Parts: sequence; C-alpha cells; structure tokens
Amino acid sequence: MRRSLGISEQEPGELEITRMRRRHLRGVMAIERQVYPRPWSPNLFVAEMSESRNRTYLVAKLDREVVGYGGMICYGDEAHITNIAVDPEHHRRKIGSRLLHDLIRSAIEMSAQAVSLEVRVSNWGAQRLYARFGFRPVGVRKNYYQETGEDALVMWTDHIQTAEHRRRLARIAEELPPGARPDA
Repeated sequence: MRRSLGISEQEPGELEITRMRRRHLRGVMAIERQVYPRPWSPNLFVAEMSESRNRTYLVAKLDREVVGYGGMICYGDEAHITNIAVDPEHHRRKIGSRLLHDLIRSAIEMSAQAVSLEVRVSNWGAQRLYARFGFRPVGVRKNYYQETGEDALVMWTDHIQTAEHRRRLARIAEELPPGARPDA
C-alpha cells in the first residue's frame, strides 16, 4: 500500500507519510489536544484505523516524530475528510498539503468521485488550502463545533477521477518541498 499512496521511503530529516498505527497515537493525541478544544479519544482513532477497507488514516513524521495526521472515510462515490491536523510548531511547511494530497489519492484509489469536509468558518488558512485542491463551499452547518458554537463551512470537490483533477494533484505535488513530495 505504501507505493500506491505515493508514500516514499524516509530519508534522514525528510517528511515521511505512513499509515497510522497504534504506536503513533501518543504523538497524534499530543497534536489533537493542542489543536482541538474537544479532542477525539484514542479509542475512536483505534476504531477508525480498524476499518481499513473504507478508511485511510495517515501520519506525517519528521525524524520519527509525529508532526501531523489526517483521516478519510469512503462510502460509495463519496469520501469525507474526517480530520487533518499539524503540530503548530510545524505549520507552514506544507505538511497539511502533503497529507491532504495523499488522502485524496487514497479516495481516488477507493473509486470515490467526490470528497467533502467541514472547516471552521473562521479558519481562512485551511479554507485557502482546501480551495487549492479544488474544494468549494457548498453550505454551512450551524453551531457544528459545540465547544465554541462556531459554524462549519461544508466544502466539496467533485470529479476527482478526471484527468483534470489528477493534473491538479500533480501540480500541487510539484510545489511541495523535497521530502514532502510524493514519490520523491
């Protein structure tokens, strides 16, 4: 599975993307507690990872340290990004871009036609990232984030199986720094 997700072998100091395993949960939970007021439990991550036929959970590692993670579920023609987070100390290094790229590639491999996600209406940085991947706003979920009462913007990208979308992913991959590029 490593090759089909565009995951390359790790070289010293380079970003490695790999499937999330139980051994990664300590690092995942450290990030989860930093970025979410109401973090998922380790048991929820374990349950999600155990459904590997229609879910993909990835971690990003730098020198064996978990610096980011993301998850996706695929049901029928639609995939849904359940979460994506990067350690705040490692923001602005294209780690989120690489995780999102690989999650969308996984959705393509699972025969999804579209991908959806929710993002805080106040999170402009994430919205810009998602727009680069072809996501567009399609609705709002009122009070989605219960801990703050904030609304979620629902974003969607269609036609991920098309040559045009594959070219978009290839362009994004070329813009990633060495070590963060798939198949680098």
